[in-house]
Amino acid sequence: MLILLPPSEGKTPAEAGAPADLADLSFPELTSARQDVARALAAVSGQEDALAQLGVGASLHREVSRNTRLANEPAAPAHSIYTGVLFDALGYHGMTPGQRLKADASVVVLSGLWGAVGFADRIPAYRLSMSVGLPGLGKLASFWKPQLAAALAVHTEGQLLVDCRSSTYAAAWVPDPERTVAVNVFTERDGVRKVVSHFAKHTRGELAGHLLTRRGKAPETPEQLRRVAAEKWTVELVPGTARKAHALNIILTD
Repeated sequence: MLILLPPSEGKTPAEAGAPADLADLSFPELTSARQDVARALAAVSGQEDALAQLGVGASLHREVSRNTRLANEPAAPAHSIYTGVLFDALGYHGMTPGQRLKADASVVVLSGLWGAVGFADRIPAYRLSMSVGLPGLGKLASFWKPQLAAALAVHTEGQLLVDCRSSTYAAAWVPDPERTVAVNVFTERDGVRKVVSHFAKHTRGELAGHLLTRRGKAPETPEQLRRVAAEKWTVELVPGTARKAHALNIILTD
């Protein structure tokens, strides 16, 4: 089982430590592409209109400035850099050592800068969304799509993929639908279902945490995943097709 997550928008910078070594990151096939994106990001982030090009507000000026010196910024494991609603709900820092090892081996974070990283990979804090276009590279989702298809197909072969990504990051890689389950979260009131972003992020994080901390064998099929999720929520499994992944719908009721 592998759990696919989006990155958090905000990052918590490492306070000290050596810079990241791109050669040490998971999926080394992506090293050259990562270097290309890092160079393009540094160039854009040093321009006067950097905030506009990266689609962020003036309050994020310091984060964008950091993009120009990522090669020298201190790095820390991805599970420490990525913070926010989903990652707080996942609860990595409250896990036992054994559960953390399982998380390190099972979580893959899709990234506009790195393409994909493992949960224990050492990276610096940065600011870059997969929805951004960079000069010479174009839209990052399109840039990464062939790169990730080649690299991740080998590393994920035969595993159940629990896809907790947002649509922005899901566009960068479309895994084998037969073994992929996209996780959707709805609130339901008076028979009416709605998607609410905050609850979706939180619940996806809770699901990831449940999968990593529960006793017993990890699910290997969509039906087994449904049973595990049903231990905590009202759920339904929508079977996939030859071109569309299975869907696990988690229903939150008032």
